Amino acid sequence: MKGLAAVQDHALREHLVYLLKGGGAHVHFDQSLARFPVSRRGAKPSGAPYTAWQIVEHMRLAQWDILEFSRNAAHVSPQWPAGYWPPSSMPPTARAWNQSVRAFRTDLAAMIALVENRSTDLFARIPHGDGQTVLREALLVADHNAYHLGQLVLLRKLLKAWP
Repeated sequence: MKGLAAVQDHALREHLVYLLKGGGAHVHFDQSLARFPVSRRGAKPSGAPYTAWQIVEHMRLAQWDILEFSRNAAHVSPQWPAGYWPPSSMPPTARAWNQSVRAFRTDLAAMIALVENRSTDLFARIPHGDGQTVLREALLVADHNAYHLGQLVLLRKLLKAWP
């Protein structure tokens, strides 16, 4: 890749990484969870469809699935919808929340690395897919995360647990 095409490729990758990290109008994952009260991680305010635990774990599962689909032809996605949501509204153990948060960060870093890797053709069809590209999957991760981060912020406001 030479000249203008290389500059454009680099710029696109930078923009994608910025978006994946929660840039622009989106709150960052860590900001949405900062000082989240342990006692409220499984709380569901009146009218809310989910708890913070359910949203965080759903985000982790969905992001992991998209990442693995993007890089692993042998990956089998969980069954929809049961495989994308935790079975309970509360974290099953005290460690489960932290493990989910860590796994989310790890998978997000892996998606960012995939996007940043210059050998990744962002526009090439994923061979085992049906038209998806790494570009599309990265945008899907960013979009899905932004949607649920907004839910987390609203949930925290309803729980009176937003800074």
